[in-house]
Amino acid sequence: MPPLRSTGADREAEGPEYAGEYRLQACLGAGGMGVVHLATSASGLRLAVKVVHGAYAEDPEFRARFRQEVAAARRVSGAFTAPVVDADPDAVRPWMATLYVPGPTLADQVKRNGPLSPAELRRLTAGLAEALRDIHRAGVVHRDLKPSNVLLTDTGPKVIDFGISRPVDSDLHTETGKLIGSPPFMAPEQFQRPREVGPAADVFALGSVLVHAATGHGPFDSDSPYIVAYQVVHDEPDLTGVPADLAPLVARCLAKEPAERPSPAEIMAALLPPSYEAAAFIPSQRRPLTLPEAPPGPSGSWDADTPVRAPAPRPRRRLRPLILTSVLVVLAAGGSFAALHMAGGDTPVAKSHPAEAASAFSGWHTRVQKDGDPASPACAYAADALYCSGRGVALARLDPATGRVIWSRPAAAGEAVSAPVPSGGLLGTVASDGTLRTFAADRGDLVWDTSAAAHQEGASPAGDTLLFPASAAAVRAVDSATGKQRWRHALRGFTSPRFGPYNKTSGLVPVFETTTGGTRTSLGALRPRTGEVVWQQRLEGDLVPMGTGENGVLFLRSTNSDSQTDAVVRYDPADHSVRRIPLRYRLDEPRTAVRGTSVYLLDAGGRLTALDTAAPQGRVLWELETAAGNVSAPVLGPGGRLYLSASDGRLLAVDTVRGALIGQTKPRLGDGRLGYATTVPAPVVAGDRVFGTAPDGSVFAVDGRDPSGW
Repeated sequence: MPPLRSTGADREAEGPEYAGEYRLQACLGAGGMGVVHLATSASGLRLAVKVVHGAYAEDPEFRARFRQEVAAARRVSGAFTAPVVDADPDAVRPWMATLYVPGPTLADQVKRNGPLSPAELRRLTAGLAEALRDIHRAGVVHRDLKPSNVLLTDTGPKVIDFGISRPVDSDLHTETGKLIGSPPFMAPEQFQRPREVGPAADVFALGSVLVHAATGHGPFDSDSPYIVAYQVVHDEPDLTGVPADLAPLVARCLAKEPAERPSPAEIMAALLPPSYEAAAFIPSQRRPLTLPEAPPGPSGSWDADTPVRAPAPRPRRRLRPLILTSVLVVLAAGGSFAALHMAGGDTPVAKSHPAEAASAFSGWHTRVQKDGDPASPACAYAADALYCSGRGVALARLDPATGRVIWSRPAAAGEAVSAPVPSGGLLGTVASDGTLRTFAADRGDLVWDTSAAAHQEGASPAGDTLLFPASAAAVRAVDSATGKQRWRHALRGFTSPRFGPYNKTSGLVPVFETTTGGTRTSLGALRPRTGEVVWQQRLEGDLVPMGTGENGVLFLRSTNSDSQTDAVVRYDPADHSVRRIPLRYRLDEPRTAVRGTSVYLLDAGGRLTALDTAAPQGRVLWELETAAGNVSAPVLGPGGRLYLSASDGRLLAVDTVRGALIGQTKPRLGDGRLGYATTVPAPVVAGDRVFGTAPDGSVFAVDGRDPSGW
């Protein structure tokens, strides 16, 4: 591979050919610290590769800052940022590759088309507030939020360039004699107390960005950075031209004292209820990439002789009103408890077609949860009916054809209940106090209950048996139809066993245990009715079963010391063969699905990867950015389709042959109150019908044969 090389003395003359394995194809932009190039991964994924200037590569402090930029960008999810694909901060010329996000910056948009309309501005406010909430939750302070660091896309704004961001617990100090940031968008404390800058500084910057988006100039405006700095610290902001309904909120963001500024969550709450009828920003038609005539202004640092100019206002021009792809992704509140795992674990599968299915299905929408905080119900399909549970609802049976609630059993007021799991002809749920209850499918009568609170791993369904880790070494198995104990004993070769997804074809459930330090995993297959360990094997690495493919082949994900998935392991019990398929980049807590020899991994930022394990070394079939943060497990359905839910109530459909998003429903946020849940309930597929849930407490059904019509 040719090394990075430079020609000429001028920075802009530097022309590296490669960054790591990526050939640099075109210049996307340049700044004081480096150049951003377009590149393409081996699978065809378009990337934006930032390569620093050679002079800065020789500066140890800059290398430390760049290393911190990479770490900060990786810490936040990809829902509101450009996800990091690869990086090498220790290279001769440090570089970082992120997903290429098409769309203009806010600075370019305002410069070309004038200030945003009130509806566009309101959505920008909501999107950036949610982005800051996501960034701050990851323990990162951006410290350089400005219009040129905001990309406008058809799925909402994306915050980029974490070049001077700082984790809250960072010990990297600001360089003496140099101010870090862009003066028109810096908070007073960045000028006065730069080592004490916290998340509130990003909120101040948000206020300045919103004034720029609304008027074409900042709240503190001058050609001299010195005057701007004085104005930021001492003067009141100029909010002339900011819409009256937003001006008080923007003024609060621009408060001189950090404690007086609202948090991102408070900003989002102040904008509720959202108006989905308002026109969202839709980027103008994309143009072929060309080299820029001149590099954009300074990015990331400012010296005393660096002037900063705000773009002059342009005449207002309305953007085309189009159907909205949600900007405000609301994290659903509520009841997801790991105490009762869904059958199939991370690999939900399509059930048989409902008996009453017709050739055409118009869909329906039913509110199941009436009161309490916003939360998404969770559902399962069994015995030609849909069963759902959630906050305040122990279990409800719905007619899958009409959505009519046939019967409903209440839980305690506000109590969260796990997803229902069919087993032994009954439906089991776990309440927040750890009580496992089983209900009859026909009338909803309580059949038996027990406490699962003492079992950290909860109950794992395996056919007509429920498995409980009863102690450090023993396992207890009960008949799920009666609650009576089948057996209880220690499993040979295991001291703290856990269970993977049950395989209905073989009637076996994977059992596994990682050794201290995560260097090896004991793996086996358990016959749940008898407690017999059919086979046992010890494999290298910290492995977690994902599901079973063709001919009983078991697929596992390998995690590193940072709990990131870095490979897929294929183990065949028939010949004891093991094949490790490394991933090109690490995934944070991916949800997975398995079909045949294909494995689908959906990471926390909404990136979906399809991996073909049949090839000797494995290969990536395709990668897709769903633009949905905090997503459910993926669910495979008929016709080569895959479905997933987003935390704002959207249901998305993906064509697994082409790796393309082929449809999505509208967000369902109810009264707009916000909540948060660590997981989002997965959709349910039954033949040609797909059932989704939303944080407004509703369950809905759509025709899976026509996702484009959702």
